[in-house]
Amino acid sequence: MVEEKDLIIGLTNEEADKRLKVYGLNTLQDKKKISPIFIFLAQFNDFMTWVLLAATVISGIMGDMADAITILIIVVINGLLGFVQEYRTEKSLEALKNLAAPTTKVYRNGKICVMSAEKITLGDVVVLEAGDRIPGDGIIIDGNGIMVNESLLTGESDGVEKNLRGNNKIFMGTIVLKGKALAKITEVGMSTEMGKIADMLSNIEEEKSPLKEKLNRVGRVLVVVCMAICAVVTLVGIARGQEPREMFLLGVSLAVAAIPEGLPAIVTVSLALGVSRMLKRNALVRKLPAVETLGCTSIICSDKTGTLTENKMTVKAMYFNNNIYESDKISLPENILLKKAFTYCNDCNYDFESRSMEKGLMGDPTETALISAYFKNMKDIKIFLNGAQRIYELPFDSSRKMMSVVVKENGKEVCYVKGAPEKLIGKCKYILLNNSVVPFDYTLKNKVSKSIEEMSLKALRCIGAAYKDSGITKNESLEKDLIFLGIAGIIDPPRKEVKDSILKCRMAGIRPVMITGDHKNTAFAIGKEIDLCTSLDEVMTGEEIESISDKDLIKKVMKTKIYARVSPNHKLRIVKAYKSIGKVVAMTGDGVNDAPAIKEADIGIAMGISGTDVSKEASAMILMDDNFSTIVSAVEEGRVIYNNIRKFIRYLLSCNLGEVLTMFLASMFSLPIPLSPIQILFVNLATDGLPAIALGVDPPDSDIMGEKPRKKNEDIFARGLVEKIVIRGALIGICTLLTFIAGMYYGFSIKTCRTMTLSTLVLSQLIHVFECRSERHSIFEIKLFTNPYLVGAVLVSIVMLLSIIYIPFLSIVFQTTMLNIGQWFIVVFFSGIIAMINSLYLYRKR
Repeated sequence: MVEEKDLIIGLTNEEADKRLKVYGLNTLQDKKKISPIFIFLAQFNDFMTWVLLAATVISGIMGDMADAITILIIVVINGLLGFVQEYRTEKSLEALKNLAAPTTKVYRNGKICVMSAEKITLGDVVVLEAGDRIPGDGIIIDGNGIMVNESLLTGESDGVEKNLRGNNKIFMGTIVLKGKALAKITEVGMSTEMGKIADMLSNIEEEKSPLKEKLNRVGRVLVVVCMAICAVVTLVGIARGQEPREMFLLGVSLAVAAIPEGLPAIVTVSLALGVSRMLKRNALVRKLPAVETLGCTSIICSDKTGTLTENKMTVKAMYFNNNIYESDKISLPENILLKKAFTYCNDCNYDFESRSMEKGLMGDPTETALISAYFKNMKDIKIFLNGAQRIYELPFDSSRKMMSVVVKENGKEVCYVKGAPEKLIGKCKYILLNNSVVPFDYTLKNKVSKSIEEMSLKALRCIGAAYKDSGITKNESLEKDLIFLGIAGIIDPPRKEVKDSILKCRMAGIRPVMITGDHKNTAFAIGKEIDLCTSLDEVMTGEEIESISDKDLIKKVMKTKIYARVSPNHKLRIVKAYKSIGKVVAMTGDGVNDAPAIKEADIGIAMGISGTDVSKEASAMILMDDNFSTIVSAVEEGRVIYNNIRKFIRYLLSCNLGEVLTMFLASMFSLPIPLSPIQILFVNLATDGLPAIALGVDPPDSDIMGEKPRKKNEDIFARGLVEKIVIRGALIGICTLLTFIAGMYYGFSIKTCRTMTLSTLVLSQLIHVFECRSERHSIFEIKLFTNPYLVGAVLVSIVMLLSIIYIPFLSIVFQTTMLNIGQWFIVVFFSGIIAMINSLYLYRKR
């Protein structure tokens, strides 16, 4: 069957490269990117930073240049730390956008290849199918007409039909609704109609993180509380005769150290780092807020083919002449019409120059399997296809569940049809038995149906075939009064890792659900093999869904583990049913019609390999390998990211509370000031910087997938986090102050007492950062070296502390003095006793 498209070679790679240099990449002008300089300067556009800079200026004016310079250096270092994280985040998200860019099928050097749409140039011949986003402006050069959604340009939601003779122009960014065609690109980039209005949709949507917004609100409350406490400390100090300038600097420094200005920013950083880790596990997240939702997932609705199975199709059995033949016993001469039906009514693409069938056959795995069942080499396929010419087709769609072609053989038109056997039987009036066409009566239909049941119970996916050689029309009435030929039984083995992933889901309190277009028995056989279900009662068909109300469906969804013969519309109803009972749903899909269900789901997941542009655009996440296990890995990563954000919040707020309490309690008990302003700022630099960031890459607890999913609306401070922050913060503050009191008791100088207090405050916070790695296990139960970044960050902070104590120049700047072994003993005792108390508390609680 030689078609016009087989004669098209498209551009050569060399010619395409030349044109790319002349016409440029096929992209629209992007929004102005934020420059690194702007990101750096933005670090200082913060209320507390402005207050600190004002204090620096005042210190300089009042002659205290050492304090002014030191404060300025600390501000710049903090700014640099913030810049590095934000710049890395921007770069990560930019890389993700490039990965999520649309692809297109194009003829290059006479072969179809898939490439980024931005590499398309003038003269390229592209293959367009339902669900594709058209990569550039062009004209239809082959095809029976396609339907295109041009609402992006016209605002009209109705599809527009395109054909060779009439309306043959297509436009960049519009979406193919149905049909197939070849098109020649005539305009790219900013020369397209879309380019003229510069309105291309971004592939990764930048949405506000609900968690970040919530923490912004918390931050604003904390600012007010901390400012009030700092004001009290300052005024009390002045009332007790302290120098106003010193107390002003102390108040400002304490406010800067106490207010968690980095709280919302760390959420974006943590999410971005998590997204990068997910990508390494083949999950491309398009919307950052989806990462927060992933950890709440309680239902995963997954496609079967290619997601739970390997998508490596092989024909294992054939049904014809009222018999089922195993694949090694198929007699090809006896079923030449069946061979023609499966070969002619097929959208495979061929590379006839290829020496191997594996490389020479390109297309849907089901279709390549049907060809492979009959041919051993590409030469034989080419000879067979030369026997007919395709002149008309009705492409496959999910509602009809079949595909039809009209070919011309020896001057005569013949129609071949393939599709779901149950649908096909209803369209057939006759059946071919022993090379004779006989009426397809009830008895014969019942026998065929029983054979379908028998094959599907062996996990075979059944594809039926039919034909007719009279009454040929060029419309949908073509699929009437057909002659039934037979059935191909195709095996698609489950992925080896899926069984473990399903077990992991159950342990994590997540319900895995299979949704497939396959026969009920086929779906059940696969489900049983992967330990998804044990009884046919757990399987519901699309017909059953169709026959019940939404209210009744809600009652049945929690008893159902497999949905078979399901249409995209059923998927949408299933998602809504689960959501109505408070479940957080992840839904996979690959087709155009899957987009509504994907968009309705809490986490819409598109297939990276088999998915259409429409499904990808509606999704929050794309599976780069179409693998169910990747979904489970992404859910696990979502839990890890959320827990790491909780760790950071716990650490930051506990430490800040400890700092504030140290100063506040000293003021209330009329003690001397335990820390100077510059020392408070040093604590902020040493403990709030690298150690806090290192928590963002902390590995998970080994039992993280043994917990139940958290509720979607759960507060970030839920599950006792406020209790942990208050208790630990109070212990840090009390023990730090006790160190200062101990120093005074032993008659040490005020400088020595403050150095001991500073050391205790820093060390207790550095010990606490390890405690924050788990909410259920004490510091003695955690493997300390599983996060080398955290160990490194803590070591850097300790070196910084020792440097300002033992390096003379820094000692002068930070107003510290050398400590002896006895003084260090007091410091280590009060720093470590907190961890001991906390560990005993956790042990007693369990």
